[in-house]
Amino acid sequence: MNAIETRIHSLKQYVPELTAPTDLKDFWDRVSQEEAESVRYTIEPVVSPFLQAEVYKVVLEGAANTLVHAWYMLPSVQLRHPLPCIVTFHGYSGSKGQPEDHAAWLLMGYAVLAVDVRGQGGETGNGLPQEYGMTKGWITQGILDPEGSYYRAVAIDALRAVRCAMAMPEIDPERVFVFGGSQGGGLALLVSALEPNLRAVIAHVPNMCHMDLGILQSVSSLIEAAEFVTRFPDRLDEVLRTLSYFDIMNLSHRITLPVHVTVGLKDTTCLPETIFAAYNRIASVDKSIEVHPFMGHALPPGFHAAGHAFFSQWL
Repeated sequence: MNAIETRIHSLKQYVPELTAPTDLKDFWDRVSQEEAESVRYTIEPVVSPFLQAEVYKVVLEGAANTLVHAWYMLPSVQLRHPLPCIVTFHGYSGSKGQPEDHAAWLLMGYAVLAVDVRGQGGETGNGLPQEYGMTKGWITQGILDPEGSYYRAVAIDALRAVRCAMAMPEIDPERVFVFGGSQGGGLALLVSALEPNLRAVIAHVPNMCHMDLGILQSVSSLIEAAEFVTRFPDRLDEVLRTLSYFDIMNLSHRITLPVHVTVGLKDTTCLPETIFAAYNRIASVDKSIEVHPFMGHALPPGFHAAGHAFFSQWL
């Protein structure tokens, strides 16, 4: 084998020891119980430049008294009732973007629910209480306690967004897909581990995988947690414990739906080892990973068409 083949082969064998806390299942059972009620949201039409699509602003009730903003977009009326839907999550510090950013999915016949992540670069604020200091960014809010952490609030927001899409009258609840890159890829995998009724998921260069290695070596958002521990070195065990509840590696055994993952071997943000650590433990029999030897932290070329090719297998 050449060096590239050897590298890929070693990554496919990479199965580090899990870091799951003993009460991981109980933790997520409590979250699911909290989410048992119907999602509450408002919806209103929005003027857009589209000639053959409709755009709505959805505001749903997220965790910790936070209103989460999203675009809800429907393709041509000729395709309706019921529609497949793609729920999209953006990368760290980004936003749901503008409706036209999602036009490719509409042209392929999908409805889209594009969701802000709380407190970041969109219209969504953050009502999560803060009881301890933070470093710059968002992820160290509540990082000493998984029950009050930023990650838990974001996970609940993401679950409610998925269930909001499933409740829309125009949508076929059995054909709801999830798509995201980087932070969004991590959230896509997280909700696929927690919501069994999703149809399929695509996670490009996902974050939130093998987070103990990520905090040590990556240049992702986890550098904020590393800086927090640098300032408070006696808190390392608490930080690692909180991260372990949201680590996709520890939840991969719960992912049983079709899943497609991409990875760049030159990615220093979401390291290949972290992605393979999670992917190698995914329980689904319909899983695939697309390896780009010379790609860094990016979505691969042609990802819309490739995404449709994958999702269309499960329409």
